[in-house]
Amino acid sequence: MFGAAKRWIYRGNRPNWIARALNAFWRMVHSSGWVRNWVTLEVIGRKSGKIISMPVVVAWIDNQRYLVSMLGDDAQWVRNVRAADGKATIRSGGRSEVRLEEIPTEQRAPIIKAYLQVAPGARPHIPVDKDAPLSEFEAIVADFPAFRIVNV
Repeated sequence: MFGAAKRWIYRGNRPNWIARALNAFWRMVHSSGWVRNWVTLEVIGRKSGKIISMPVVVAWIDNQRYLVSMLGDDAQWVRNVRAADGKATIRSGGRSEVRLEEIPTEQRAPIIKAYLQVAPGARPHIPVDKDAPLSEFEAIVADFPAFRIVNV
């Protein structure tokens, strides 16, 4: 039931009014820096030219930070990051200008698995159990973009 509700509030890969209200609350929490994996991503909107902010969860692998799109290629933040050539800001107790480098498809499986370990809210959107072997993640990697966060 919870997974169906999550999919409903992001129907068409766009947040409805409930998701927008929840995202506003979580942006404040994620920006605070209280939790290591919780940050707010800011990127320039490709159509509006305005700064778009959204709460995201960071996966850490070998001291590298990664973002994964639980909504796939059609997520607006992914489109905005690509249009901005990866230029973005991370807020977590402060502001850091970053570049998001898209990870090639064949390298995403361990990143998506690490992401699901720390992002329970993403689990209804990604059709693999968080504890599944990497081979199961390899079957879905093309559908879920991943980005390395690089400080500039």
